[in-house]
Amino acid sequence: MSRADERAIGVESRMLDDEQVVARVVAGEVALFEILMRRHNQRLFRVVRAIVRNDPEAEDVVQQAYLAAYGNLAQFAGAARFSTWLTRIGINEALGRTRQRARRAEVELEEQEAMKSPARSPEEQAATREEAAMLEAAVDELPDGYRVVFMMREVQELSVAETAACLDLSEENVKVRLHRARAMLRDRLEARMQRAAREAFPFLGARCNRIVDAVLARLGIGPVR
Repeated sequence: MSRADERAIGVESRMLDDEQVVARVVAGEVALFEILMRRHNQRLFRVVRAIVRNDPEAEDVVQQAYLAAYGNLAQFAGAARFSTWLTRIGINEALGRTRQRARRAEVELEEQEAMKSPARSPEEQAATREEAAMLEAAVDELPDGYRVVFMMREVQELSVAETAACLDLSEENVKVRLHRARAMLRDRLEARMQRAAREAFPFLGARCNRIVDAVLARLGIGPVR
């Protein structure tokens, strides 16, 4: 980009609102996308940084958010402000990173615990994984607005004020959504527990064989198998 182009963009950035810039980028003036990036860089970085809590990763997430926004620019309908639409993309990218990080950390923790506690039975390890998977599945089923608030407040442990600022919500709305998300999770987990209870304490297979073999051995009778 030439200096003349940079000066031209500088002038246009003061004359055009976001929606006008978007329309022109979609129409083919792709260089004008720089206006949107420079206009929203600080806000987007700060929002993402509040979630990932890491400067280099925040920069990477912001870049991914811009790439996603650019790729979907034609779908921007103008129902919300462009800044709100862009911020939501950044938040979704950041939350995706935190979930990936949490899962990696969980796997590493399980591996460390397994090394520290070699006597832990396969059944106990399977139960822990099943509990985590059950919770993750229940969280994934929450409606978008509730799931994001739950992730930010309970998983990322952001304050009500910070969550509200990131999502362009009132603090009261954040509190209401978190309360409802918790209630929905309780209902979903309770339903899963009821289904799981019917399958709990399985007695077939290895457990059954161990008991039978032990009793037969004490009786001095060889197993039929």
